[in-house]
Amino acid sequence: MAIRRNVSYTRILLACLVIISAAYWAGGRWGQRQPIGVSALQPNAGTAKDVSVANVAARDAALTDEEAINVRVYRQVSPAVANILTKATEYDFFMDPVPVEGAGSGFVIDDKGYILTNFHVVQEAQSIEVVLGDQSRYPAKFIGADQRNDVALVKIEPKGKHLVALPLGDSAGLQVGQKVLAIGNPFGFQSTLTTGVVSAIGRTVQTSQTTFIDEAIQTDAAINRGNSGGPLINSRGEVIGINSAIYTPTGTTAGIGFAIPINTAKRIAHDLITDGRVHQAFLGVSSYAVGGGLAEALDLPVQEGLLVQTVSRGGPAAQAGLHGGDRIAQLGMRRFYVGGDVIVAIDGQKVSSELDVNLVLNKKRPGESITVTAYRGGKKIEIPVKLGERPGA
Repeated sequence: MAIRRNVSYTRILLACLVIISAAYWAGGRWGQRQPIGVSALQPNAGTAKDVSVANVAARDAALTDEEAINVRVYRQVSPAVANILTKATEYDFFMDPVPVEGAGSGFVIDDKGYILTNFHVVQEAQSIEVVLGDQSRYPAKFIGADQRNDVALVKIEPKGKHLVALPLGDSAGLQVGQKVLAIGNPFGFQSTLTTGVVSAIGRTVQTSQTTFIDEAIQTDAAINRGNSGGPLINSRGEVIGINSAIYTPTGTTAGIGFAIPINTAKRIAHDLITDGRVHQAFLGVSSYAVGGGLAEALDLPVQEGLLVQTVSRGGPAAQAGLHGGDRIAQLGMRRFYVGGDVIVAIDGQKVSSELDVNLVLNKKRPGESITVTAYRGGKKIEIPVKLGERPGA
């Protein structure tokens, strides 16, 4: 009996300790807290706000010049950086619906609630939620996108709340070596700051079969999964790029990240806000890249270029007189039209792939004119073409 009584007392004591510990933990999480450095027993120490401001000023005074830039830009920018949460439905092998959640970054560009991000962040999303730096949450509406440049625009309704919007800089004047900062939500860790420099400019980075970053900004600021769509910022707090892709053998940062120039994103956002669609230049040809042995097998007059397969009926190329193929040839497992023009340059710029053509058209607007250099038979010709607007852009 004595043993049982001791056991009962022990259990009661342990239960009391658990309750006390739980109450302490809960109080630490949710109970009132005094600001750090402010004592509740100092009625003449000034308000908590006054002391807090003084503490911040004291901490700022101890910063190096480099640290001061980082702290200032982070305070200025982080409230406008968004964590973008998406939900979609996919189907497994048995065609059963499987909910899929995604996350990325974005940033507010005006007080009306427009937010820039990457298209691949919100692609096929059935619902979009935005969490801003102050943890306020908003449902978001997909406004539109330029899939080719991987830029999308979404919108939240601030409902009278003042939103912090980021100033958009000029990516045309960037120099290698400039300081840059990236803020985003890598792996779900919201409002994470990384720093680095512009490592290179003017790169062309193909991110998929149909998307690319033209005039990409390369940086060594750490960019990881979840940073996509977030801002790349200069030391003045201006957005100069949208973080979009990394080069990595492991799936995590390797010090080589790429951002879409903000000048490209500004043009896209302007089109979407004012007209509800992106105005993309359209040539209206489908082509097949030929080179080396294939060019010789087809007895083409050049070693590489784009063999025109078809021209869109009534499109810019057709109106200008470009010719598509008129018969089908088979070489091994490949079937294609032959007899059409072979495009070798546009506006004097050599083209040998669909990517080359898209890079040229990406810098053009509908209604502008280009000069297509092509071979028809063995004759070199120059054909002026007035570009149209890409259908469904």
